[in-house]
Amino acid sequence: MPLQFHRPIENMEIWSASGDGFSFVISLESPTGPGFHGRFGYLASWRPLYENNGAIKISGSPFRTLAEAEGACRNMAEHLRAATDAHRPA
Repeated sequence: MPLQFHRPIENMEIWSASGDGFSFVISLESPTGPGFHGRFGYLASWRPLYENNGAIKISGSPFRTLAEAEGACRNMAEHLRAATDAHRPA
């Protein structure tokens, strides 16, 4: 299932998507100004959708563009899907 990102809160630079039991979030961070503070860029993270675990930052974050962050999330989703499929009984 392809990830479809949307902005759940219109006044914040945050996007989310979910699929195959995983949740993905991208947030725009900057050292100053409103919103999330951190090194400037798009921070991408994931977590299992139905478990009460903290988010895991996707390697390479923060990304320069939203498109790069979305691509990293899609790559991670493919990796997680393949790992999940490999552990299912035949």
